[in-house]
Parts: sequence; C-alpha cells; structure tokens
Amino acid sequence: MATAQQESVDLAAADKFEFTGFKRDLPGLPGHLFYWLCVSFTVFHLLVLNAFPIDSIMFRAIHVGWGGVICFGLYAAKAGRSLDRIPLLDWLFILLSIACAGYVSFNIDELQFRAGALYEPGDVAAGFVGTLLILEMTRRTAGLALPIIASVFILYCFVGPWLPGMLYHKGYSLPFFFSYIYSDQGIFGVTTQVSSSYIVLFITFGAFLTASKAGDYMNDLAVSLVGWARGGPAKVAVLSGVLFGTISGSAVGNVVASGMITIPMMRRVGYDRSTAGAIEATSSTGGQITPPVMGAGAFLMAEITGIAYTEIALAAVIPCLLFYIACYVHCDLHAVKHGLRGLPRSELTPITTMLRKLYLLAPIVVLIWALMAGYSEFRAGTLGLVSALVASWISREHRMGPRATLGALALAARETAQLVAICACAGIIVGVIALTGVGGRFSHLILSIAGQNQVLAMFFAMLISLVLGMGMPTTAAYAVAASVVAPGLIRIGIEPLVAHMFIFYYAVISSITPPVALASFAAAAIAQADQWRTSMIAVKLGLATFIVPFMFFISPALLAQGDLITILHVVATASAGVFFLACSTEGWLNGPLNWPLRVVLFAGAIMLIVPETITDFAGLAIGIGIWALQRARHGSDPGASIPSPAGLR
Repeated sequence: MATAQQESVDLAAADKFEFTGFKRDLPGLPGHLFYWLCVSFTVFHLLVLNAFPIDSIMFRAIHVGWGGVICFGLYAAKAGRSLDRIPLLDWLFILLSIACAGYVSFNIDELQFRAGALYEPGDVAAGFVGTLLILEMTRRTAGLALPIIASVFILYCFVGPWLPGMLYHKGYSLPFFFSYIYSDQGIFGVTTQVSSSYIVLFITFGAFLTASKAGDYMNDLAVSLVGWARGGPAKVAVLSGVLFGTISGSAVGNVVASGMITIPMMRRVGYDRSTAGAIEATSSTGGQITPPVMGAGAFLMAEITGIAYTEIALAAVIPCLLFYIACYVHCDLHAVKHGLRGLPRSELTPITTMLRKLYLLAPIVVLIWALMAGYSEFRAGTLGLVSALVASWISREHRMGPRATLGALALAARETAQLVAICACAGIIVGVIALTGVGGRFSHLILSIAGQNQVLAMFFAMLISLVLGMGMPTTAAYAVAASVVAPGLIRIGIEPLVAHMFIFYYAVISSITPPVALASFAAAAIAQADQWRTSMIAVKLGLATFIVPFMFFISPALLAQGDLITILHVVATASAGVFFLACSTEGWLNGPLNWPLRVVLFAGAIMLIVPETITDFAGLAIGIGIWALQRARHGSDPGASIPSPAGLR
C-alpha cells in the first residue's frame, strides 16, 4: 500500500489538474466568515429552488455574484501563494462581485426591458467588470483553457468586419457588447440557469453522500463485491465509477477523489503505473455519461433541447452499459494476460457485513425513484438529500449531527464555486455565438464539406467536439458544442436527441483524449506514470465509446427508442461486440491472439456493434469462430495457470 507520505506527494502532483493547489485554508475570523458564507449560499439555493422562488434573472445574478465572492475568497490567484490570507486585491474583487450582482438585482425590471436593444452607462460598467471577474474566476478554478477560448470569442465580436468569408460580421461596439453579454442572452443564460439549479442541487447531494459515508460505502461495497477477483482493484475502480461518478460534474474531480484509493490498490496487485492510471481515468470519465445525473449533463441537455429529462436519462442507459462492459472486460483480460490476482479475501469486508449496511444506498434509490416517478429534478434532489441525512442517523458511527450537516452544506458551496465560474464563462461563448450568428455559418460549413453525407458530417462533428472539450470541463464543452455543432447535424436530418447525445459523448471522452487529456493526466500524476502512455491506454479502454455514438443514427434502439424486442436484440449483439472489441485490442481470447486474428476479430466486433441483422450474424460467426479456434489451441482458461506476481498471493 502507498504510504501517507507518498499519497500526499501524489495528491500534490494532481493538484495542477484539479486546481486544488489554488484553494485557500483560511484561519480565524476570515475562515469563519467564508464558512458561513458557503453554508448560506447552499441554503439560499435550496430555499429558492424548493420553497421561495424569485425572479430567474435576479436568482442567476445572485448565484454568479455570490459564487464570485466564494471564488475570490477561497481560491488564490496562483498556486502556493497567499493560501492562508486574502490579499487586498481579492477583497476588491469580492466587493466588485457583490456590486455587479446588486446592480442587476436592483435594476432587474429596467434591464429586462432594455436587454439587447438599449443600454445605460451602469449596464455597460456592470457588464464590463462582471465579464472580467468571470474570466478571472474561471482561470483560478479551472485553468486557462476556457478563459482563453472565451476571450477569443469576445475579440471576435469586435474584429468581425476585418475577417474573411464565413467569419465576417458587421461588428459591435464595446458598450453594446458588454450590456448584451451580461444578461440572460449570455452570462445569465441557459448554462448559468443549469448551474444555479441542477448543479448546485446535485453537488449538494454528493456532499451529503460524502458526509453520511454513503459515498465511502459505495466504494467499500465495490471492493467487497469484486476486490477478490483477478485484477479486482481495477474492477473496483470500474464499479465505483458507475456508483458515484454520475453525481460529480467533473471527470478530473472523480479521478482525484477515488484515484487516491484505487490506484494504490491496483499497483499493489501488479498493475503497471500507466495502466492503473488509465483505468481510473476511463472509469471516472464514464461517470459523466452514467444516468441518472450524468454529471448534470442530462439536465443541461434537457434545457437546450426541450426533450424530457426522463427520455434523455433512459436514452443514456445502453451506451453507458456498453462503456462499462468494455472497461470491465479490458480489466479482466489484462489481469489474465499478466497473471494478476485480486486482494486476499481475509483483507476484505465480508459481503454479509456490507449487506447489513445496504440502507446507505437509500439516497441513490430514492433519487432514481423520484426522478422516474415524475417529481421535478429539484424535488427529487432534495428528497435524496433528506434520505442521505436519514440514512446516516440509522448508523451510529456515521450519524450526521448539526456540525456534519453544516460541513456538508459548506463543502457543497465550495465545490459548486468552480462550476459557477465555468458555466458563466461558457455563457459568454454561447452568447457570442448567438449574437454573431457564427454557429449557423459553422453549421453551413459542415454541410458544405459533408455534402449532405450524414456519416461524414458526424465525423467532423466528432473532431470538433473533441477539440472543444480539450482542457474544458464536460458541462462547458457540451454547452459550446451544442451551440456550434448540433444545429448543423439537425439540419441534415439527424434527430435532435441523437445529435445532442452524439456531441455530448465526445465532449465527455475528450477528458481522456490526447493531446489535452485532463482526466488521464491527473490519474498519471497520482500513479506517477507517463502522461502520454496513460492517455493512450485510456483511449484503448474507452474505444467502444468512440464507436458507439456513430451507431445512434443507424438505429435509435441504442438510445432505447423502439420496441422492446429490437432494443434487447441490439443490447445483446452490441454487448458481444464490445466484448470482442476488448479482446481484439488487448490481444487475448482464451490465449494470446496473433495480429491477423486480432484484425479479423476487430472487424467482427464492429459488425456486431452495428445494429443490423446481417452484420450481427456475420460478426457473431467471426467471434464464435475465433473463440473456438483459440479454445482448441489454448484451452478454456490459460490465465488460471499463470503464476501471480512475486510477493503476491
């Protein structure tokens, strides 16, 4: 097992990817002040969402302004700089955040009347200062990538008259632009609407799961269920990604939170550093496509498309299932190839003991039941919070008293602050796209290049979504891609649900895609592995997710659209397809596969994933034929005779 000193070094190495190195730990009076500001922030949102609604634009302005206060108070301008005090400049930024939110709140009626048409000097001043504050908030909490992209879009508004071709537009004045962008047309638009409602609520839910130890229980349950199996710790990482990864809005956050436990366990049983990091990165990234929450992506998609949340969550089930089947099979095959065993059963908590604490899963069960029963997302999330609190009271050792409850509320606000900045910054980009019309022209460009060829158009959409997602959190990457790419796909006849799910999946897996693979880099830092090797292994593990979205438009059954028989048929054949795909890329099926057989098996796997009867029969014939050949050559389980690594039992 890794020592405490090693783990602290690993966490410090991962800081630069999750920007935890920017977080302040304030002592004394400032610490108490911001603790209660965080508690009040979360309580305010819960009250507004559930009991005392206020004007939506005012709510979003307060959300961004209050988030700014927390960001500038609890995140330093540079890592390692002034982490125990707040410099004078940051106090100024805090006051300006309050002033901008106050200006919008006290002038809400006039601002809504003037939005997009007229402006006053105060509108311009608040917009200019507020926009700069949001760029700085985002830089501190999420790095430079998103602020740079937003700044390029801002610049584009003013240099349009001098640009050629599709990039040309008439240009806008500074006063008009900043009064426009600091409104519900930009910063306070759909992305901030999602962060001020769904994201706050479900990050609070995640904080209550952590405080009630339900999150720890999910990890312990996964260890108890599969930790003993060959390559067990890797399979634990896969299961924990399914159980808890959906709640978080950050793949990198998932890596840092769970990787500190799973990566040392994988190293202990013999996984090399890069593979251990890649498995954790891929599993954590998959949490973003896992229903019911999908890292808040399901709610953002529902807001953008107008499609019912339940339909989106249901549509994500089969692709998510295929993703984790592929991850699990890869882990198992790697363990077979290298003779890796699981953890000794004597070190695992007996499953009967874990089952006695099954009530700790009640919050997840209640959340899913409430969402499927038709309750609003706000009510479902709140019921989940209450369930986590009640579940903790059943267990004496994990009971949440007043202090733990307040701590969870404060933690939720601190974790939400990053996404407040990210969503507000994404709102700048979305607002510029709407203002200049570049999104429509970009869609036209896609159509021109693809020539009404849907497959070619989707290929370009995949590349754009991957590039937009590099270095950006999932929520922001999807919001931008939805504005730029989705209209073009819909225009050539692709269904809105298919188009948006397609770009959402590629926005998500950009976290493990080189050259900027933040989840892979964070996992590599924890594992002390080579970043590029870790990223390439993660791509191999997630290969099915690069392929499956292209099948969405061939057969909606992959999105649970259609009759039950067709859906079950597609699930069965696609599952077999991702199994054989994993065997091909790992080079193992009842024994080592030579390259010609790997290539043939890869083709057969693709045939099975394609939802067509003819290709299914052909792919199944290839897969079964190679399986039988390998069984005749190597026996049923050659991995059973491979000795475990030295020193492991």
